[in-house]
Amino acid sequence: MKLKELESHLGSLDQFSHPKIELEQYPTGPHIASRMLFTNQAENSFDDVSNKVVADFGCGCGTLGIAAALLSAEHVLSIDIDPESLEIASLNAEELELDMDFIQSNIMDLRWRGPIVDTVIMNPPFGTRKKGADLEFLSVAMKVASQAVYSLHKTSTRDHVKRAALRDFNARSAEVICELRYDVPKLYKFHKKKEVDIAVDLWRFVPASNQSRRI
Repeated sequence: MKLKELESHLGSLDQFSHPKIELEQYPTGPHIASRMLFTNQAENSFDDVSNKVVADFGCGCGTLGIAAALLSAEHVLSIDIDPESLEIASLNAEELELDMDFIQSNIMDLRWRGPIVDTVIMNPPFGTRKKGADLEFLSVAMKVASQAVYSLHKTSTRDHVKRAALRDFNARSAEVICELRYDVPKLYKFHKKKEVDIAVDLWRFVPASNQSRRI
């Protein structure tokens, strides 16, 4: 599948009708999602998606997981705490005739032990409502991925994220694959501008343990 075709499919997906600020629900736009999974990253450079079992942490309306499925992932597990988001994500996948699993759970409550999936992809909460939420997601992802974790984090937190990954989460490597611009639309009453452009890093983390996954 070509990049433009992938972005077109992702652009057709339904998004949050009533986003929840306490969950930091912001849509992952088709431009950033397609490039996160395709352009010189997960699929073209490292082969972390095609024929792999992929988990989308905090999947929201399913954009990243659906991108992985469209790029021939063996299987996709999409996980979110919010049942309304999962319903939208499920309908989006059904519309594209994709076979995916959707799991309602707090990421921190997952009882997975050891490497369960090959690759985790995620656009975690940036921690503006709950400090450290982004690193909580990363800590779990590093425990359950056997091959790689792809995650978006604010560029302003780069040093902090790298230090935590290598020191606290036992990453073999932590690399910023590219810098992207995250266009945050006006979704909530406290937003003053029509949209805000945030600098974000796309990270690729490699877990220290490279054991085979168990499912």
